[in-house]
Amino acid sequence: MPDGLTFAALLVGAAVLDRLVYPRPEAGLYLSRRSMAGLWLLAWMMTALFGLFLTCCGNFPLSAGLALALLALLVLVSNAKHAMLGEPLLFSDLALIGAIFRHPQFYLSAISVGQRTAAGAVAILLLAMLAWLFVPAWQMHLAGMLILAGSLAILATTVRGALRQGLADTPDAYADVRRHGLLPTLLLYWLRWRHSNDPPPCAEAERHPPSAPHPPPELLVVIQCESFADPVELFEGFNISLPGLANARESALQWGELNVSGFGAYTMRTEYGVLFGRSEDVLGFRRYDPFLTALGEASYALPARLKEAGWRSLFVHPHDMRFYSRDRIMPAGGFAELIGEEHFAPVAAGAGRYVTDAAIAGQIVRLAREAIGPGLIYAVTIENHGPWAPDMRTGGDLVQSYLRLARNSDAMLSTLREQLALLKRPAVLVFFGDHRPSIPGATSPDGGRHTPYVMIRFNEAGDIVRGDNRRVDLTPAELHHAMLDLVLGEPLASVNPGAANGLAETAPATGVRARVAAARGQTSGAG
Repeated sequence: MPDGLTFAALLVGAAVLDRLVYPRPEAGLYLSRRSMAGLWLLAWMMTALFGLFLTCCGNFPLSAGLALALLALLVLVSNAKHAMLGEPLLFSDLALIGAIFRHPQFYLSAISVGQRTAAGAVAILLLAMLAWLFVPAWQMHLAGMLILAGSLAILATTVRGALRQGLADTPDAYADVRRHGLLPTLLLYWLRWRHSNDPPPCAEAERHPPSAPHPPPELLVVIQCESFADPVELFEGFNISLPGLANARESALQWGELNVSGFGAYTMRTEYGVLFGRSEDVLGFRRYDPFLTALGEASYALPARLKEAGWRSLFVHPHDMRFYSRDRIMPAGGFAELIGEEHFAPVAAGAGRYVTDAAIAGQIVRLAREAIGPGLIYAVTIENHGPWAPDMRTGGDLVQSYLRLARNSDAMLSTLREQLALLKRPAVLVFFGDHRPSIPGATSPDGGRHTPYVMIRFNEAGDIVRGDNRRVDLTPAELHHAMLDLVLGEPLASVNPGAANGLAETAPATGVRARVAAARGQTSGAG
């Protein structure tokens, strides 16, 4: 095939593959259903990839095939992610490539065995073809370098203009992939993210004294429970019983739905919101993986803010702390000590893949008993992390496997509720699910995404202070401010909205409604 036809086939093939990405463009002729900016960017991105491969191998048809193969791989991964988690591939996902090799069990479950086998076979075939069809003639390699350089120059000029004109200036990955295509959205969102700025340092507002007649809490225990959701809202027709959650709601000072944005994954989005208290509206394009930029926002973290009041904070997670760079982010955010996997006994045979919730509860109770002075214990559980092994006692039912582990989490909630009361210290227990589980054939990202949360308060005698037992639905960032207000007291006066919390707090309004209104009124230069 002449080189001109090969290049034309490359562009047509790229357009066809791009149309296969979910969410699909609206029905109709291809050229009328993608933005012209998206088509232009796709063409030059594919040309740049072609130039890169031609620089490496010197073979014109092989370079076109490799560029299409890479696009096909991205489409496969994006569609698998869309089916499992309800959103397409994002630029921030590419930062997890190293984690995929260190912790493959977290990610490969999104791709079926057949798809993984096919991808492996294609990779081997491509490497063999690359070695066999390599062309040593320097002229073709030089041509590839020129094509690559020219394509990148055109892309740089195009993107600068597109950013100035406001193309994809609001984070809505689902709509933008449908409008512009996968590769252009990946590029535009990455550039928008790179141009976002760290907020100014957090300046703590003056606060009312914590509410009387009870003494202010001296201990705050926060449990971020892996894949924990109310089974009543997830499944129908199953024998469902979570007495710990029911009792916690009945005795809670405050409880409700935690409106998390992710489904089936993205623990770090919920974790960031609860720990740093900055809403996704404020984060802009940082919202997709806020841990990537969390070091520049450390002063907003809950332990950093409590530290100013003399609190000591511990972070408990029985896993590799390097995952999501927690080993750097958490100390920067004010945690005095990290309690990682090395502090837990190896998982017993037959007890599952991860440290159990019962073991985490035991560690938390020990730390709470040893705590001197006011302290925060923030724990991230992992026992109920997917994928869930089929429960052979029920015919290989994945739902029953999930429910068994959810009951373990529920038992942990009951244990902590009982054991913290025995300490006879003013304390608060906060328990919430990080996201709903993604179970093939049983749960879907198209339904609700909220998880439960409860806030239980104990007085100096160990009695539960039920108060109004109010139900208030919150976002993770709003939960952060609800905890701060309960422990330190509500803000006295308004502050510079860009300085204190990334939110506009107003003095006259008090209570949960004011916190919700304030958190939704956040403003920042980020994004």
